Amino acid sequence: MEVLRTILTVIFVIASVAIIIIVLMQEGKSTGLSGMTGETENTFWAQNKKNSLEGKFERFTKFTAALFIISALFLGVL
Repeated sequence: MEVLRTILTVIFVIASVAIIIIVLMQEGKSTGLSGMTGETENTFWAQNKKNSLEGKFERFTKFTAALFIISALFLGVL
């Protein structure tokens, strides 16, 4: 049981550091006044964002956050 707790703690720490790094590497959602108009949603960049590096950052952030939450729940139960 102690080995499982140690493994979950290591996963928890790695996931928390990964979330911090990935969020800091991401770009902001809006760029000043041009983000208020909503016209950026119909651009080629906005439509194909999931295939870009920024889209991959967002997917990896979601995966890492899920891993973080699941490991936190299991650590709380143990």
